[in-house]
Order: sequence, then C-alpha cells, then structure tokens
Amino acid sequence: MSTPAERAPIERAPIANAPSGEQPGDLTPAARPVATPDRTLHMIGNAHLDPVWLWPWQEGYQEARATFASALDRMDEYPDFIFTCDQIVLLSWVEEQDPQMFARIALRVAEGRWVNVGGWWVEPDCNMPMGESFARQGLYGQRYLQSRFGKISTVGMNVDPFGHSASLPQILQGHRIDSYCFMRPGPHEGDLEETLFHWESADGSRVLAYRIPFEYCSPPGDVSGQTEKALGQLDRTLGEMMVFYGVGNHGGGPTKANIDSIHRYDRMGTFGRMAMSSPRVYFDEMLSRGEGFLDNLVVRRDDLQHHAPGCYSAHSGIKAWQRRAQHAVLSAERWAAVDVVLGAEDYPREDLERAWKQILFNQFHDILPGSAIEPSYDDARDQLGEAVAIAKRIITRAHNRIARRIDIPMDAATQPIVVFNPHPWPVSTDVDFQFGVQPHGVRVVDHGGVEVFSQATQSSATTGDRGRGAVTFRADVPAFGYAVYRLLPGPAIPQTSSLSVSADGTVIENAHLRVELDPRTGDVIALRDKATGLDPLHGTKGQPRTAVCDDPTDTWGHRVISYAWPGAAMTLDRIVVRETGPLRSRVRVERSWGASTLIEEYLLDHDAREVRVDVTIDWREKAHLLKLRFPVGLDDPSATYEIPYGTIERPVDGAEEPAQSWVDLTGTVDGAPAGLTVVATTKHGWDVSPAGSAGLETSSIGITAVRSPVYSWHDPRLLDPEGIYSFQDQGIQRFSLELIPHAGDWRTSQPTRRAAVLGAPVRAQQESFHSGDLPARNNFADDGSDAVMITAIKGSEDVPDAGAADIIVRAVETTGRATSARLELPFVDRAIEGEFRPHQVRTFRVPLDPDADIVEVDLLEWPLGEQPE
Repeated sequence: MSTPAERAPIERAPIANAPSGEQPGDLTPAARPVATPDRTLHMIGNAHLDPVWLWPWQEGYQEARATFASALDRMDEYPDFIFTCDQIVLLSWVEEQDPQMFARIALRVAEGRWVNVGGWWVEPDCNMPMGESFARQGLYGQRYLQSRFGKISTVGMNVDPFGHSASLPQILQGHRIDSYCFMRPGPHEGDLEETLFHWESADGSRVLAYRIPFEYCSPPGDVSGQTEKALGQLDRTLGEMMVFYGVGNHGGGPTKANIDSIHRYDRMGTFGRMAMSSPRVYFDEMLSRGEGFLDNLVVRRDDLQHHAPGCYSAHSGIKAWQRRAQHAVLSAERWAAVDVVLGAEDYPREDLERAWKQILFNQFHDILPGSAIEPSYDDARDQLGEAVAIAKRIITRAHNRIARRIDIPMDAATQPIVVFNPHPWPVSTDVDFQFGVQPHGVRVVDHGGVEVFSQATQSSATTGDRGRGAVTFRADVPAFGYAVYRLLPGPAIPQTSSLSVSADGTVIENAHLRVELDPRTGDVIALRDKATGLDPLHGTKGQPRTAVCDDPTDTWGHRVISYAWPGAAMTLDRIVVRETGPLRSRVRVERSWGASTLIEEYLLDHDAREVRVDVTIDWREKAHLLKLRFPVGLDDPSATYEIPYGTIERPVDGAEEPAQSWVDLTGTVDGAPAGLTVVATTKHGWDVSPAGSAGLETSSIGITAVRSPVYSWHDPRLLDPEGIYSFQDQGIQRFSLELIPHAGDWRTSQPTRRAAVLGAPVRAQQESFHSGDLPARNNFADDGSDAVMITAIKGSEDVPDAGAADIIVRAVETTGRATSARLELPFVDRAIEGEFRPHQVRTFRVPLDPDADIVEVDLLEWPLGEQPE
C-alpha cells in the first residue's frame, strides 16, 4: 500500500460558477448559460461624493483626491472598468492640488473610460436657486470640461437632490444636455411610475430622463443586493437598464469586490448581461431604437417631487445668504457691463467667476437645503459673504465711475444724491437714506427742483449727534439706470396725500387700498381694493394668521407631506404706529409665544395697491415651527407658484411645496374674480390649503417662516432625551413680504418683477458737484415692463481677439403665454426683437461693434447649433 506522500497529486476540477467563494480573477470569459435573462444591465461605476454633509468642505476636498486615485487604480487593474464622474468642482479641486493625478484623468477621458457627466459645478438643490443660478451651473461646469478635456457632458446627472423643478429640461437643453439621470422622488414618493420617460418643460424643451432604481451607490462588497433591489424597481420591459454601483456619499467609488462580482455574475448569467458602461452609452442605445420606441414613452410635463419637504425651510440663514448673494452678483454683472461700455478698461470676469463659484458651490444639495452639520454653515456664511463683498466692490466702483461723469451743477444749499436702479424696467420706490450735518432735517427735490414725497424716519445711528438723520423719499428711476435727487435743509413742505392711519393703527388706507388689522390679534383681516370693492380676505376675521406647532420631524422632513396643521396662535403684545406722513404709514405689530417674538411692520405708501410687511423673528423654540398664514375668502381657488424661470399650477391640497419668491391663490368673491399674491424675499417652503384644513374655515396660503430641528438629524435615529443637541434657527432673522390683492389674474400685478425689486432694492449714494457728459437721468436697458423680463446683462465669457467683451443679454417670458418682445439697449445703441414661447429663455450676444450682428446663443454663450472652437 502506498503512502499518501507517494500518491499522484489529484488534478483540480474546473471551477463552477457560484455566487460566493473564491474564484480566480483571470478566468477566461465563458459563454453565459442559455437560460440567462435576455436583458442588458449597464453597470455604472461611480463615486457619489458629497463635498459637504456630515463633514466640512475641507474633508471633501481631500476625499476627492482619494476617491479619484482609487478610480484610476481600478482602471489600471481592470481593462474594462469605466468610471462615471459628475460635479465639476471635484475635478477643479484635484487639478489645483494634484496636477499629476489630473493629467492621468485627462488621459483616461481621452481613452473614453473616465466619463464626465452632469456638466454642472455641483449637484445643486433643484428647487430653490434662481433660474440664473442654474444657467451658471452649466456655464462654468461645461466650459471647464471643454477647456480641460475638449468636450462637454451631454448627460445631466443629479442623483441626490430632493426634487427637480419643472423648468429644468429647458435649462438642460440650453447646456447642450439631452438626457438626465436622477433618483428622487422614488416610486413611493409620487405619481411617477416610469423608469425612462420624456421630461418636457413649459416652453416645449425635452430631455430623456431616467430614474435611478433603488440607489446611486452600493456597499463595498458584491453587487448582488444592489442589483436585485434595482431590478425590483425597474421597468424591465425596456430590456436595457442602468444599475449604479460604487461606495458613495463620502466618496470611495467602485471596489475590487464590486468589480469582481460583476464579472462573476455576468459569467453566471444570474441577472442578464452585465456590461461596464456609462450613462451616455445607455441613452444612445435608447435613442437608437428610433421614433417608434421613443414615441411610446410617457411625456412628463410637471416637476418631480416630493422628497424631504422640510428642506424648503430648514436653516433660514443659508436661504437668506444665498438670495442676497445671487441678487448682488447679478447686479454687479450688469453694472460692470455698463462700466466697460462707458470706458472701463477691463470687465471683472475673474472676480465675478470667483463670486459665482462660491454661490454655486453653496447650492449643493446638502448645504442650501439646510441638511449639513452646523460648522458647514460657518463656511457657507463666509463663502457667500465673499461673493457679496466682491459684488459690492464692483457695484460701488461702477457707480462712482458713472456718478463722476454726471453733470451736477453747483448748488451749495443742496446735497446731490444719485439713485441707481439695477432692474431693466422703471422703478418707483421708497428710498431710505441716511444723511449728516442737517440738524433740522431735509426735504428732497428731483433734478429739476420739483419736490418729491418724503418724510423723516428713524436714523440707524443712535447717538447724541443731531446732525445725523434719515429720510425716506420717493424715487422714480429709469429702467436700469439712475436719477439725481437733491437734499435741501429743513423739513419737507406739506404735500397732499390720500394716506391715513387710524389712531390705534388698525386701519391704514389710501385712495386705492384699505388695510385693516384685528385689534385683538394684530392679524390683517382686510385688503379691500377701493376701485372694485373686492377683498380677497373677505370673511376671514377670527381665523388665526400665526400657527406655532411642535415639530418632531427630522431636519429633512422625511415622510412629511404637509406642515399645514392647526397650531397655537401667537399672542398680541401691542400695535404701534411708527410712521405717519405724506409718503407712507408704518404700523408695527408685536407678538410673542413662549420665549419667541414676531414683529410685523405693515407699510402702505400713499399710492400703493399692495402692502409691504417687514418681518423680524426672534426664535427661541426648539423643534417647533411657525407658519404665517393668509386666509382668503375665495371660492373655487387655484394656486400658482413661481419656479426657476417660470411658474407652475399645483393643487390646493395643503402639501408643502417649494417656490422661488411668490405664490398666488385666485378664485372668486361673490362671483367676481379675485385673488391674493404673496411675495416673500427669502422663504421657499409654502402650502396652499383648502377650506377646512390647517385649522381654518377658508382656503389659505401658508409660509413656513421658521423650523428649528436638530442639525443633520436623520430619522429614524431617535434623539436621546438626555442628549445635548444644537437646534437650527435660534435667534433673529429678517425678511419681507408683499400682500397684493388683484381682480382675478396674478399677471396684472407682475409678481416676478415685484419680487426682484423687493429682493434687490435700488441703491442711493451721496455725490458731489461737478460737470460731466452724462445727464441727470439716464437708462441703459429697458425690457418694456411687460411679459418678457431681462434676467441677465453681463460681459461675454469669450472675448474677441480685439476689443472688450461683447454683451450677453438673457430674457425669459414670465406669464406662461407666447408673446413678442422688444428689448432696448441704449447703452450700446442696439435693440433685440423676437418671439418667445411660454416661459422660454433666450440669450443673445450683442457685439460692441455696431456693424456686427446680434447672435442668439445658448446658456453656454455659444451660437445655437455651432460647436465651440
């Protein structure tokens, strides 16, 4: 008998496919079993990286380098591996900190295995930024890709935002993107059932959209669980589908175990054919099927909601800082363009780009929605402060260069003031101005010496110096231009005004509008249009306008449909008449609840058809929310919300919805058409609730003014009753509202323009006497004050070989109706005429050379249909 040592070695049998156990990595690909399901899974290797979330941006900065290094290493190890990358800011970070790695990336891009998608600077929140911010996401993102790699992205990818505005297809098309990947809302969060569908905006622009099934990232091990759950949500009749894999959120990307398991399951035929792929390859396959296939896809003409509606109101600070920065930089662009045309040597392109990139970065979907950790908001405040500071320097420099050229004759008894209007339509507005060396007050005259409405107001300087004071005066300023006024010593000469206010401050009225406050509660209970007799608040007396609710929902508001619940009304502390005069009246209403206070100051001008409300909240409640509610006495109401570059009608159902700056409710009062539009400067969480809900007998518009959840608290984690936590929105915040009654069509009150003026007021500056070549009143651009509104005037990103930058002008149709428009540009002695589809955005490049043609361009500032050089 032979010993074991003397026996011949046993030959190892061929290895069988199995879902577990070790397998050599160099197995020769074998034919899949005949029983393999007849479908192709496009396996999309990616590394979703939140540059900020539960960590600060500095940690995201390092992780971008680590994640990209891992992706490059996987490419070296697996010749078929393809990596999909979005968020251009990550590429820019790696380029500046590790040029050698960036060079490796460029080689892989050229090879086709590193695929850049998205085309936007970050994955932003897709509800709250202005339309112009979305335009700039692609302007800077796509131009970066073109300049570094010679090609842009044609696939949009926003996997993690919490909802998607209905206007995005037009914006994507403007960025030369024809398809869009997203994940939320999921199948359980809305009425969207399709995996692949056409998404169409109001102007008719379309993209092919794909909802990512289950998740955009995966655990580091094998991909079977990810794939099975994805297949459970996919429309498998498509035959081709994308499954995303790779460690994400804090980056990481595809692992060896991920890739090995894909090879294994492909050999086994478990799920079908599994191919290393990219979104572009998938969409090209779908598009290649032709019109017969594409025509059968569902067309979605709506926004994609809802997920995490608490994010529309979480962290009031970031919402306010963002709005302020966006308005400031848009204004800076406009004045810088004028400055160049008037002779300045350079357009401050680099400064503006730096400011915009701070804004765009802080629109990331875990910053602007308020879902990041508390220290992240210190960084956001500083970064957005930098953007505002850059804008202020540009504006101040341009205004002073313009002002020094205005012909202002010497008059030693006066002090010249120049009021600048950043809006491309005429603005008639109250200007609050602080002055010095006038102990007996001032009156105000225009450039021709005609006295304008004015009245003394409270100075911001609380000192014993009687020479420091304040005045509010009416300025009528030309479209995107300026007007000269003069301060004269001594109080204003009395002027006839229809404005009056009752002794107790509960009735303010002028020739057009009667505003009534309830003396018991301080609630506004009437907004009666004197010409028509209509009052949209008819019959709402006694219904509370404030609702404080205990809010145990997490930071995101997961699984929340509505915050429109009955709440505790705040207690009226006092009503104070702060101002009465020929120009305006101001009544202050002070309320409190618990340790918190709410101050509303109602301002009515002598000629106003709306009332402004300046709101100050000092919030000291934890895990509570405050709704400001505006009940209306309307029958059969319909609701319209402003969205980026457009409007949308939504049901009157109490759902928490996002809006840009205004919401309207229109119906009838005693059979006559009537409505109420509410404009807000920095609030994005709204509801329109039907009668019998929200604790009210009538329909109402609600604004979520403040929520105070714990920072980055993600349900279902339970808070420790004995734990120590930091709560959002503790302290003082300020914003403004306008309440606009109308006779049944919100378009007549032009709420989009009103919101722009409320959010970006005119600027007044003191000036000296001097001769000049510019008149006392001037305008540089005028969009006609009708349906089409200019949203941007800026220097072009591309500069001609000789001369200064051309001028870029962008405009949008604001009413949802097709129309024609004429855009006057007197500062370059040009005009633009054209047709606009409903909510269409059009962009034009205006050469400074008067003999050169005006050219229509896309949002990337490239001529339509032409490829960049």
